[in-house]
Amino acid sequence: MRTVADLSKLEQEIVHRNPAEPEFHQAVREVLESLGPVMSKHPEYADAKLIERVCEPERQIIFRVPWVDDSGVVHVNRGFRVEFNSALGPYKGGLRFDRSVSLGTVKFLGFEQIFKNSLTGLPIGGGKGGADFDPKGRSDGEIMRFCQSFMTELYRHLGEYTDVPAGDIGVGAREIGFLFGQYKRITNRYESGMITGKGLVWGGARVRTEATGYGTAYFVDEMLAATGGSLDGRAVVVSGSGNVAIYAIEKVHQLGGTVVACSDSSGYVVDHDGIDVELLRELKEVRRRRIDEYVEQRPTATFVPDGSVWDVPCQVALPCATQNELTEHGAKALVAGGVVAVAEGANMPCTREAVHVFRENGVAFGPGKAANAGGVATSALEMQQNASRDSWTFEHTEERLRAIMHDIHQACHETAEEYGRPGDYVLGANVAGFTRVAEAMSAFGVV
Repeated sequence: MRTVADLSKLEQEIVHRNPAEPEFHQAVREVLESLGPVMSKHPEYADAKLIERVCEPERQIIFRVPWVDDSGVVHVNRGFRVEFNSALGPYKGGLRFDRSVSLGTVKFLGFEQIFKNSLTGLPIGGGKGGADFDPKGRSDGEIMRFCQSFMTELYRHLGEYTDVPAGDIGVGAREIGFLFGQYKRITNRYESGMITGKGLVWGGARVRTEATGYGTAYFVDEMLAATGGSLDGRAVVVSGSGNVAIYAIEKVHQLGGTVVACSDSSGYVVDHDGIDVELLRELKEVRRRRIDEYVEQRPTATFVPDGSVWDVPCQVALPCATQNELTEHGAKALVAGGVVAVAEGANMPCTREAVHVFRENGVAFGPGKAANAGGVATSALEMQQNASRDSWTFEHTEERLRAIMHDIHQACHETAEEYGRPGDYVLGANVAGFTRVAEAMSAFGVV
């Protein structure tokens, strides 16, 4: 039987084996802390070393990406794809183009993706990828040439039954188009199911753009409903102002809540009348401007260049920007401001210390692997439509999304109760996600 001490020793071994990868260490630690009761109930998992195998990627691909800018200057970036676990289906996870991307970043995201994808109940494994390339300020031609060079190497590892990437930070519809075009050119196949996040006229799915933000709002509404409440009438704060944040704000408003603040790297805006989603979308997605310009068209709003968006009092908080953005200090400010529920729209946006503050103060906390699973769930629905040469309506797809988020919440809630920790969504998500993967891995033998 695996003891807590055994799991602690395993954590130390993983840290030693994967040096200088703090985000990956953090993600592994958070999962291992939940698995003691599972090992007691299923000693066969320990005998087969399932945890060790889940924590080790099946394949790690690192490659050179040379490209030429508009001035004829050659640049060299580094590309990554970590194919982490395929027990439930083809590897599935986004591509991130950002200067911060490293092997450790991609491994942390890919590891989280295993459990997130498992929780959807859909047949998809976990993976992640990207490059240390920043598309900001680059021309369409430069981005096209980078994407073509990136795909020229990566294409040999992809396929609708092998590995299916999608977008992430720095990779939107434009980049997905360039990547798919190069894959199609090299392979001479119109294999639309090999990538998701596509345009609607060439195999994309309705609701995919909105899915992560919508799903986060649905999940927090389910969390509130579990204790007899809802989003209706609640003051909500959302960090970020990108795709996830925009559509989380939109769905919160549709569910009766009022988002009173959101942010970007330059500061945050407070609008007690409710954030104007159309104005925010125009500024951030169309004009690609900073959020301080929001107040120029909304005299009721205030822009705060310093401080933290978490200083704004609210009952619900949705961190939707990036990893480790919500620290212990921010968590304490939220608790003091009356927060009752927090759901992660981004991947691991709350530090370990922040999560501890929430759990110690009885705040319902939805981890990203559960709360933001709507994006990858809708990607899997896109794969279904591609496989059947079909296209669903917005209403039908959104209904599928809402049902999936309901099922994810139910799985987390019931699993937490089963293991004697009612209301502990961290344990519920980790155990429910791990168990499904473990059962498949056990069935396949030692592979």
